[in-house]
Amino acid sequence: MDITRLFSLEGRIALVTGGSRGIGRMIAEGFLAAGVARVYITARKVAELEATAAELGERCIALPGDIGDMAGIEALAADLAAREERLDILVNNAGVAWSAPFDSFPELGWDKVMDLNLKAPFYLTQKLHPLLRAGASADRPAKVIMIASVDGMKLNPWETYPYQASKAGLIHLTRRMAAHLAGEHIAVTAISPGMFASKMNRAAAMAGDKLTAQIPIGRVGVDEDMAGAAIYLASRAGDYVVGETLVVDGGWVNAWIPKDFVGPGGE
Repeated sequence: MDITRLFSLEGRIALVTGGSRGIGRMIAEGFLAAGVARVYITARKVAELEATAAELGERCIALPGDIGDMAGIEALAADLAAREERLDILVNNAGVAWSAPFDSFPELGWDKVMDLNLKAPFYLTQKLHPLLRAGASADRPAKVIMIASVDGMKLNPWETYPYQASKAGLIHLTRRMAAHLAGEHIAVTAISPGMFASKMNRAAAMAGDKLTAQIPIGRVGVDEDMAGAAIYLASRAGDYVVGETLVVDGGWVNAWIPKDFVGPGGE
């Protein structure tokens, strides 16, 4: 057994939404280290996106776009189809959170979160289905990886109602899409990250002793933790994993939570 080939992504084409920073960037950088031929990263902020692509090297290509609505989803799929004849790996990572009191939670916030976190992964996968089919075979399945959250598996104390609901929905959507697409040699899985430092996860970014004490492993996640999980699912090593959600959280979901809990969504 060749362990190097088992985890290799050599020659594959990947797209990572929300790839300019945070978890998306961690995954894109990991894919490059594992040998992808090209990884496309997409996000709304063009300057930030292009700066990340330049930092990650010539095999990382910036593909600006806003997938918060159908027009943006269709435009991104068309842009990629104009550049590539197949897609081997799609990572639906782009997401947003919104916090507001229950009695005044705005419809705008609800719709924005649900559209980007739950609707976009479904419809982007749908629009890229022809490219995924072109990259799929029995010997080397195409991969769709949803980025969910531990907040979709366990309550946090913050009033991020649509965020928590959208991530729980994404976990179940992963199962449903996996059941449909497995017969076409397209394996759909998900990752539920715990506390990784990012602009969205302010609590993890600050990472004080009070927070890390609540994580059984004793620290927040780092780039290698997320990259390793994504490489596993995207590579030959993860070919027999279908419809499952891989929890990458240092044991947080299965831990007892004290009364002075600080949640993944921050304060």
